[in-house]
Formats: sequence, structure tokens, C-alpha cells
Amino acid sequence: MSTAIIILGLTIIVALSSYATFLLLKLKRQKQRQQIAHAEREVAANAKRAQVLEDIRYIASAMIEDRCEISEGVVRIGRLFEILSLSERVAPEFPSLFQHFELIKDHPIMDARQALPKQQRMKLDFVRMKSEAELAEGISVDAKKLSNYQHKATH
Repeated sequence: MSTAIIILGLTIIVALSSYATFLLLKLKRQKQRQQIAHAEREVAANAKRAQVLEDIRYIASAMIEDRCEISEGVVRIGRLFEILSLSERVAPEFPSLFQHFELIKDHPIMDARQALPKQQRMKLDFVRMKSEAELAEGISVDAKKLSNYQHKATH
């Protein structure tokens, strides 16, 4: 009887050890898959970030070359920095651009603008043009800096 109990005990121990080994290997594979997926997501995010920064440089160059209106470029650049969650960090580097952006970012565009009464559109245009005139030189300086902008990653 004691031999049977010992054999049964050893069988249970071997079975539990095998199952524990199986679970550990499964966990290890799962962690590897998670690490690979995380690395792939990070590569994709870095590529997206690089593309958005390239778009910012392109818009800034278009503003310098008068291929893009000042306010349109400012709004586009401001929105792209918002997408990257960098607005607050880079605003001090480009004060005129972000000062103008803060003033016009909520102005309606396209159909929403056309739906406004003419007098209200004129008021918004006046505010925008006044800001453009006051900040044109600073925005131009900011656009020149942005045309070669490389974001320094901070952790």
C-alpha cells in the first residue's frame, strides 16, 4: 500500500510539474508576443510622429514661400502640434505663431463660416487680419525656424 501511495504521489507531482512548465512556457510566449506588439506599435507611432513633423515643416516652408496664407498655415501647424500633444511644450519656441493660433483657432471655417451673418464674418476677418498684421514678422521668423524643426525628445 505504501508503494502505491508513493507511485500515486510521484505521478501527481510529475503531472503538476508538467502542467506548471507548460503554463510557464505559455506565459513566456505571451510576454514575447506582447513585447513584439509593443515594439511594432512604437515603430508605427514614431513613423506617424515623423510624418506629422514633416507636414509641419512643409506647411512652414509653404508659408515662407507665400504658397499658404498665414492664418491657414498657423491653424494647420497649431492643430498638428495638438495632435502630437506638443503645443504647450513648443509654444515658447514659436510665440508669435501660437499667439495668433490662440486667437483664431476657434474661428469657424468652410460651411460653418458661410453660415455666419456677413457682419460676424467681417468682425472675425478684422480680428484675424489685425493679428496677422501685428504678428506677421514674428510669424515669419517662427515659420523659418519651423521649416527646419527637429523635435528633441524628452522623457
